[in-house]
Amino acid sequence: MSDRRSLSRIVRHFLVGAINGEFLIFLFFLALSGVFWLLMTLNETYEREFKVPVRIVNVPENVVLTSNECDTVRVTLRDKGLVLVGYAYGEGIRPINLNFKSYVKNTTGHSVIAMAEINRLLYQQLSASTKIVGTKTEKIELFFNFGISKKVPVKWSGRVVPEHLYFIANVDYSPDSVTVYASEERLDSILVAYTEQLNVSNFRDTLSLDCNLQKIKGVKFVPEKVRVRFMTDVLTEESIDDVPVIGINVPEGKTLRTFPSKVSVRFVTGVSQFRNLSRNDFLVEADYHEIETQPSEKCKIYLRSVPHGVTRATLSVQEVDYLIEDE
Repeated sequence: MSDRRSLSRIVRHFLVGAINGEFLIFLFFLALSGVFWLLMTLNETYEREFKVPVRIVNVPENVVLTSNECDTVRVTLRDKGLVLVGYAYGEGIRPINLNFKSYVKNTTGHSVIAMAEINRLLYQQLSASTKIVGTKTEKIELFFNFGISKKVPVKWSGRVVPEHLYFIANVDYSPDSVTVYASEERLDSILVAYTEQLNVSNFRDTLSLDCNLQKIKGVKFVPEKVRVRFMTDVLTEESIDDVPVIGINVPEGKTLRTFPSKVSVRFVTGVSQFRNLSRNDFLVEADYHEIETQPSEKCKIYLRSVPHGVTRATLSVQEVDYLIEDE
């Protein structure tokens, strides 16, 4: 019985060893064929697009670049697959450094570097067999000035809408103004630095966003990013009574009296803001000139001024009785 067991173990070990040996041989030849296939594939000619950084260096201290200090050009290279793999995953293609003093020969604030010059510099670091067969950039434009700047306020742009029954009570910017560098002509036309388009909705608490400023060709903002805080409040419809009616354009020696002399103003505002409002924040007027040119039994009154954050303001009455007295 023991002889049978020993025989079965010997047979089993022999078969397992044979199978493992054949499997290892199979894996070896599979890997070898894969290597040959890869070498044949990489020996073929291909085209691939690469992004090449272009930097402006040696900028004088009295010069401010108002275009990007580092741009990117996209070029299509043709060569053997092995060479292109080296560009993509080896040391890669080094950035092209453009010496400011070599390519800017004027003081107009604008200079153009043709793509042919970029290609010439790029060829210096490529293999002799590599060809540039296409570019998606026609030229590099440099905009600069000699420190001419001014400060402008920051404003948000886009669509920011809180939840129903909430509204934006106040907007805070940090910083609230930025320095803009540009040509003298362009500076005169820039009055505000706008953020990139915002698109936020359905919020009720204070919303803070870090925003990039909208890019303008040939213009540089410092800083280029700001923080915008949208502070919300709950809408409420309220009214304030006893707002006095003020007569305007009344000539000397005359007195304009209205009946009633005080009116109520209804409006929509935030709950927290309403606590700080008073009747002195509203201005209601009756115009003597209108009464004189358009005589009537009653005179019209107008709500001329309301505080910031108050909307849909209306008067309790639109016309009142009046009396003109001689002093």
